[in-house]
Amino acid sequence: MILAALNDYYQRLSEDPDSDISAPGYSQQQIGYAIVLFEDGRVADVLNLHDERGKKPVARSMSVPQPEKRTAGVKANFLWDKTSYVLGVSASSKRSVQEHDAFKTRHREALAGTDDPGLKALLAFLEAWTPERFHDEPAFVSYGEAMLDANMVFILDGERGYLHDRPAAQAVWARLQGGAAGSQEMCLVTGERAPIARLHPAIKGVNGAQSSGASIVSFNLEAFKSYGKDQGANAPVSESAAFAYTTALNHMLRRDPQNRQRLQIGDTTVVFWAQAPEKSQAEAAEDVFAAFFDPREDDLRATGQLQAVMEQVRRARPLRELGAGLEDGTRIFVLGLAPNASRLSIRFWETDTLARFAIRLAQHYDDLELLPSPWRYLPSPRSLARAAAPLYDGKAKDEDVPPLLAGELTRAILAGTRYPQSLLGALVMRFRSDGVINGTRVALCKAVLARNARLNQWNTHKEVFVSLDTRNADSGYLLGRLFSCLENIQRAALGKQINATIRDRYYGAASATPASVFPMLVRNAQHHLGRLRKDKPGLAVNLERDVGEIIDLLGPAFPRAMAIEAQGHFAIGYYHQTQARYTRAEAQDATEEDQGDTE
Repeated sequence: MILAALNDYYQRLSEDPDSDISAPGYSQQQIGYAIVLFEDGRVADVLNLHDERGKKPVARSMSVPQPEKRTAGVKANFLWDKTSYVLGVSASSKRSVQEHDAFKTRHREALAGTDDPGLKALLAFLEAWTPERFHDEPAFVSYGEAMLDANMVFILDGERGYLHDRPAAQAVWARLQGGAAGSQEMCLVTGERAPIARLHPAIKGVNGAQSSGASIVSFNLEAFKSYGKDQGANAPVSESAAFAYTTALNHMLRRDPQNRQRLQIGDTTVVFWAQAPEKSQAEAAEDVFAAFFDPREDDLRATGQLQAVMEQVRRARPLRELGAGLEDGTRIFVLGLAPNASRLSIRFWETDTLARFAIRLAQHYDDLELLPSPWRYLPSPRSLARAAAPLYDGKAKDEDVPPLLAGELTRAILAGTRYPQSLLGALVMRFRSDGVINGTRVALCKAVLARNARLNQWNTHKEVFVSLDTRNADSGYLLGRLFSCLENIQRAALGKQINATIRDRYYGAASATPASVFPMLVRNAQHHLGRLRKDKPGLAVNLERDVGEIIDLLGPAFPRAMAIEAQGHFAIGYYHQTQARYTRAEAQDATEEDQGDTE
């Protein structure tokens, strides 16, 4: 189903005149330089094709004849390649002599007897060129070592088009492609009899995969083969379908700042696309998903549209009422890929209508909701996954997200299923190790517990509210509230003299084994209250009352140990109580300011 959906997407892109998708037999590659040739094969000039507007030069993406799939062997591309093949020089390859010989041999055989001036110029260049001339050729001297290992194409002097775009070159390439066709069988993707691809084109752009590309479908060992079939014959896919699905996937995986169909969530590279009767409808749906996966502060239109879609879902109104090309029936496809040796593993594959996805996204944001909101914009799966990673200098990195967690989290959001239980364990571990109990982490804790309660995984768990719930009698929640109150008493009594609060020293033990810590914390709080009664008797009475109300709800004894779910409730109770205290303080300050203005 994945290959069929990608094949259909390629067909739609190929029919779009504004799309830069490659034609059959061609591929988008990063080209750094173009060698300009005189008709006699001499080098006239070298053109730098890099885009140098950013901080780092970026090679130009160009449609060229499809590259050879090479892992360990030496195989030359047609009319383009890197410098080790084209010129026989390289900064990294130890077999540039053999690679350059392969490039010359292929073009001597493929272009033999040609009458095209451009192709004849290339043959003349290859006959006369030796790698030793690289450092003496005037056209190459100005670039020097910067050219090494970059991809190169050719231009005939006095003309604007590249050699691989000339009709004679395209005719030769078509002949070469036709001669390489395999046996005809039933294609599993299209259902038609056609030449079967022995090897599928490489897929590039997945983080962590081989730089030369990886495969979704491949059979390179005897253990993977069946009934004596070799390589691609084990899962017959036609040459055209293999080209279509890999080209569509590489198109979405391209590393382009303007490409919003590709993003990274932990170790998972995600691509998505939409299918609709009209192009505008597909683009509108893709904009909504781009805002969900990668919200940008500079794109207020997209983020505002996502929020409008969520509100429309909560009102149970059709999305088409919002206009802007949104249609409830637009089909969405989301594919998560991760590296696995020389292949790509499918982390998740989700497809449904825009309306059904919108309902699941709205449920996800409702499960995350906290008051006051810890974020200005709806959080992306990537930022949520980073919440489970350790902090270094106050920041988390994608590569530190626990393996598999990011993909499973994204799958749960898109499918509306339970969040991975490992997420709750990772968050509890982070609370105990680095002591950072921020809004994003607590919101994720609340989301896991709220969704589990809604889906009846644990009947003993009650609904988790978005803000302080003084009627919640869950022991973990009450202990978290109590811990916050005891910390507040400590801060109020010691003020700026305090170096480390009880949260810094005892949070882990208090959340996991309350009976071993809380009696001591309550006794110490009495000493702090004694100091407050002398300086701030009113504050002491209020704080003591808060502690007494919570202890009355807890019962006669503290629990000896708490499970992971209870520790999640502990963090939520701590956060709710702390935020409620801040909210009351801000409200009191605002009231005092208003009274001062009135006076």
